[in-house]
Amino acid sequence: MSWEADVAALWDDESLDDAARIEPMRRLAVAAPHRSVGLFELAGAHDAAGSEHEADALYRSAMDAGLADDDPVRAAQLAIQHASTLRNLGRIDEAIAMLAAAPEHPSTGAAREAFLALALHSAGRADDALRIALEALAPTLPLYRRSVLAYAAELTEPPQT
Repeated sequence: MSWEADVAALWDDESLDDAARIEPMRRLAVAAPHRSVGLFELAGAHDAAGSEHEADALYRSAMDAGLADDDPVRAAQLAIQHASTLRNLGRIDEAIAMLAAAPEHPSTGAAREAFLALALHSAGRADDALRIALEALAPTLPLYRRSVLAYAAELTEPPQT
C-alpha cells in the first residue's frame, strides 16, 4: 500500500479512538514523502485527539518545513485546521488573521469562510460572522441570492485584518 493509502486507512479506522491514532500516525509521519507532510498529518492527529498545544507546534513546524511548496492542498487545509486550533486555544485574533489571509482553494470550498465565521463569533463579532456565513452561502442559492447578499452587506463592512 502507498503512504497516502496508509494515512487514509488510519484516518478511516473507526476501531481507533482519536488518542490511539497518534502513535501510528507518528510512525507514518517519519516515512512521509516530505517531512512537512508528515508533520501536517501528525498535527491533525493531535488536533483530533484534543491535544491542541501539540497540534499548534506541529502545524507551525509543517509550514516552516515547506508544506506550501510540498503539498498545496494540505497547506490549504492547514490554514483552516490550525486556525481552528488557535480558536480552541483562545487565540481568536490569531485565528481570524490566519483565516482572513488564507487564499481560497478548491479542495476546501467554503470551509475558510465557515471557520472564519466561527472565529468571528467567538470574538463577539456576531454581525461579521453572520455576514461571512451569508456571503459564503449565497452562491449556492438557486433563488434569493441578490437579497441575501444585500442583507449581508447591511450587517457590516468586511473585517479588517
